[in-house]
Parts: sequence; structure tokens; C-alpha cells
Amino acid sequence: MSSQQTPTTGPDAATGPRPRRLTYAAALAALEGLALVAGGVWMLVLGLTGEPDDRRQAVTGGVTLIVLALLPLLAARGLFARRSWSRGPAVITQVMALPVAYNLLRSDSVAIPAGIVLAVVAVTALVLLINAETTRALGIRGPGNAGK
Repeated sequence: MSSQQTPTTGPDAATGPRPRRLTYAAALAALEGLALVAGGVWMLVLGLTGEPDDRRQAVTGGVTLIVLALLPLLAARGLFARRSWSRGPAVITQVMALPVAYNLLRSDSVAIPAGIVLAVVAVTALVLLINAETTRALGIRGPGNAGK
């Protein structure tokens, strides 16, 4: 590797213990991914065994949720392994969760507590992901620090 290339992890990223903030961010991303898988499986089961209004829509929704779960699950795996690429998908997951939480909060049903939980998890994970300690642990350098 030439001196012009940026390594995927910094020299300090692979040494020392993983910061708690990074571990918590990875755990929250994994939790979101597992929740999406559970919701997708639930929709699939109800779509195939229950009496949905539209069976095709229920199955498609379930498969879509399961596929969408791959993004936070892969991001969580990368965060646990301290891979710098993993922060991007993790941040995208949190940003995508905020409008979903907003729509759940605006509903007039039992979905309001789910919206509160989702909003708290998404904001907490975003704060953990953009933290300077997390950034250093992942070996991510900010603008103007490429030569350092």
C-alpha cells in the first residue's frame, strides 16, 4: 500500500479495547435489524396462514422487511469488527428510522409507544455513531486530516 492510500482502519483502530460507545451503537443497529426480521417473519406468517386483505401484499411486505434488515445487521457486524465502512450504513439506517418513528407517533393506536422507542433508539444510535471516540475507533479521519 502506498503512502497516498488511506487504510480502512487506522493504526489505533485495531489495538486496544473496543469503546463502549461503539459497542452500544453496534448493539442498537443489531437490535433494529432483528426487529425488522421479526416483523417481516410475522407479516409472512400472517400473510400465508391468516386471512389478510391482500395475501400478495402481506407476503411482499414481509419479504421486503427481511431484506431491509440486512442493512442494519451488516452495519452492526462491521461496527463490532471495527470496520470504517460500517458507519455509513448504520447512519443511513438511523436516518431512515426517524420518519418511520414520526409516522408511528402520529397514529391513533398502540403504535405510539413503538414510535417513541424507535425514535429514542434512532437518536441515541446517531449520537453514538457521530461521537469522536467512535470515529477514532473506526479509523475515520475528518476533512483536512487526510495527511495526518
